[in-house]
Parts: sequence; C-alpha cells; structure tokens
Amino acid sequence: MIKSQKAVFEKIEPQFGSSFKYKTFDYFNQNKNNNFWHYHPEIELVYISSGSGKRQIGSHVSYYRQGDLILIGSNLPHCGFTNTLNRYERETVIQIHPDFLGKTFFNIPETKNIVTLLETAKKGIVFHGEDKRYIGEKIEELKHRSPFGRLVALLEIFKHLEEARNYTILNAQGFVLETELQDNNRINQIFNFVKEEFKRSIPLEEVAELTSMTVPAFCRFFKKITGKTFTQFVNEYRLAHAAKLLHEEQMSITDICFECGFNNFSHFNKQFKKFTGKSPSKYRNELRVNIS
Repeated sequence: MIKSQKAVFEKIEPQFGSSFKYKTFDYFNQNKNNNFWHYHPEIELVYISSGSGKRQIGSHVSYYRQGDLILIGSNLPHCGFTNTLNRYERETVIQIHPDFLGKTFFNIPETKNIVTLLETAKKGIVFHGEDKRYIGEKIEELKHRSPFGRLVALLEIFKHLEEARNYTILNAQGFVLETELQDNNRINQIFNFVKEEFKRSIPLEEVAELTSMTVPAFCRFFKKITGKTFTQFVNEYRLAHAAKLLHEEQMSITDICFECGFNNFSHFNKQFKKFTGKSPSKYRNELRVNIS
C-alpha cells in the first residue's frame, strides 16, 4: 500500500504593518516548518548564525555544519534546515513576494542586477565565508529597525547579495520546474515520499505508481525536472543523512550505512567519498579535530 504524500503549498502572511515576513527562531522558539517539503511564490532568505542541518533545495541535498545563508527563489521546493537550535544559535527567515514593492519596481534600471540575482535564486544560492557572515549580521540587525528602516535595509541586503562573489548555485545543473501546478505538485509528492521512505529500497515501479505514470515516463519526467536520475537523488539524500549522523550521533559507521538505506558497506564508502570527497571515517575524524 503506497502512502500518498501530498505536496504542501505554504501560505505566507506578512506581519501587520509590513510588506514582507521577518521571523527569528531560537532555542525557545524552534521553527516547526522544517519537517516537510513545501513551496511558495515568496522569495526566501535564511540565515543561521551557526548550527548544522540538511539542505534540501530542489533536487540538491547536502549537509552543512557551520551555519547557513541561503537564498531560495519563487516556487523552488525545499525543506527546512536546522532540526533544533541550541542556546547560542538563531535562525532568521525573510519571505517576500516578488511584487512586494509593486509589479513594476524591479523594472527600473537601478534594480537590474537584483533581478538577475532573483532569477538565479530559482536554482537556490548558498553564500560562504566573509560574505555569509557580513550579510548575516545585516539580516539579524533588521530586528531592531522600524518598519520603514527595515524595508530600506532589506534593499541594501539584496544589493550586498548581488555583489557577493563567494557562493554556490545549488541546482546549477538544472532544476527546471515547469510552471504548471500539476508538475509542482507531482515533484513535491515525490520529494515528500523520498523523505519518508529513503531508509528502505524504493522500486521505480512504486514511485511511478505514486505519480500515476509508467516507469519510462516517470524516469523521463524526473530527469527533465531535476537533472538527475531518481536513484541518484535518493542516494544523495541518504548520503546527506549519513553526514548528519556522523556529526550528531555516536553510531558506528557500519550502523550508519544500514540506517541510511544502503545494504552494502563497500558501496556506501565509495559513494560517500564521491559525495563529500572524504571517506566516512576521515569525515568523522576531521569533525572531532574541529570540535576539540
């Protein structure tokens, strides 16, 4: 019996007196929206001062350890970042509708480069190093500004984002989600299903049935949308989860291999090294060195 995981459309309402949503989460106020795949027309900017978690943006899945600054474009399916925040960590989320300043604001010459940034963000952008820290501080400072001051500062933040050079495009090989709602719902349904079932073998016939497609049609659809085969996507999800367990749990590497859905330890080692550039044991040892 196949469990149907419905796509989740998140409706976002700005705070009273503001044209966009600004929210800070911390140890006492955890972000409860981190546990499901969802999408929305709003552009989303997330800064996590430190902390760790899985990135699940479009068809990109990875694990980060030193905080995150990420820009997610309109209707790009994604899942949350931190599972929990400790007493020293904060997650700040800004969500703005593309037309929050009016339908013609981004047509003016001064915003030309920001428009390019927002178009690139439809693939997901993660920022690194000094760019991440500097812009992250600016994002956290918004909390103390008046509504008008917050709006002006937000435009300055987007200018800094556009000028940043230390970044990675997460779906650089393509995540060409069609504009049709049916495709958006279908890909979210697949992502939700993988999130729930990745620890076991998932036959292509099962996931094709879930989307009411034949196996060949499903394979073509998934590759067209994500730029990856379904098997590749599932394995990357498993490997990101393995990296999470290596960092957060005191489990043996053998146990982690099977916990993540791999049934061959040698294959797991080979795939993990290909995914991270390091063997699981080296990855864990380097974590211990950095922590101590």
